[in-house]
Amino acid sequence: MPSAVIATDVVIARGHRIALDRSSFQIPTGKITAIIGPNGSGKSTILHAIAGLLPIDSGTISVLGGEPEKSQRSVSYVLQYAAVPAGTPLTVTEAVQMGRYSTLGAFRRPTRADREKVAAAMAHLEITDLAKRHLTELSGGQRQRVYVAQGIAQDHALLLLDEPLTGLDLNSAKTIDAIIHDEPNRGCSVVLTTHDLEEAKAADYVILTAGRVVACGTPDEVLTAVNLTNAYGLGALHVRDEAAALFPTEHHHGPDGHQHGPDGH
Repeated sequence: MPSAVIATDVVIARGHRIALDRSSFQIPTGKITAIIGPNGSGKSTILHAIAGLLPIDSGTISVLGGEPEKSQRSVSYVLQYAAVPAGTPLTVTEAVQMGRYSTLGAFRRPTRADREKVAAAMAHLEITDLAKRHLTELSGGQRQRVYVAQGIAQDHALLLLDEPLTGLDLNSAKTIDAIIHDEPNRGCSVVLTTHDLEEAKAADYVILTAGRVVACGTPDEVLTAVNLTNAYGLGALHVRDEAAALFPTEHHHGPDGHQHGPDGH
């Protein structure tokens, strides 16, 4: 099965700063890929490039077999923060329905099939009871669930999520985590950015960044003491402790059924 994303010698600049130095990586189809690294290491830059929102300065990148700009209708991108101006009269249902615009266009009326997909997305994110509430009335966790529902309501083969679990209440985090792990069962490839080593360990594939791609592969191949030292610049002893905590002798399954580390994340 071909990779969902293939990047070769990609360089991306933002103004006069190199946001991602020459890097090559692949993202497998139908799997969960976590991009992890320090702040400013190029994680979101990679997502923007895959989504076709940020041009590359050199190298090549193929998304779903074509150029990123031509694959956008099949790529759903959920940002970490989406500003909602105060007083915007947008209900939860209307916000989720916006996920259908790439198929409908902004001015066509939704069909029954569109409404069913919106309802299913809301049910999966457990926000059906919030349908008539305005976004400005919601908590941060509820609003993030709305944006993820909007993302999965869109017809997509690739789901991009920018730090989807950061700063969320436990219920919202568990609900979104369940969606992340369910998407591959529907044939969708998932790419998420994270700062959490345990979250990266729960993925199928990992890309470690530090202004460039330091390593990519399975969690066991990538999240080693040497690679973490190269990416984070931590002391060797501290990194060994982190690696030992990340890969304990025995793994336990959390209440969501996914394999996590000893702290249950």
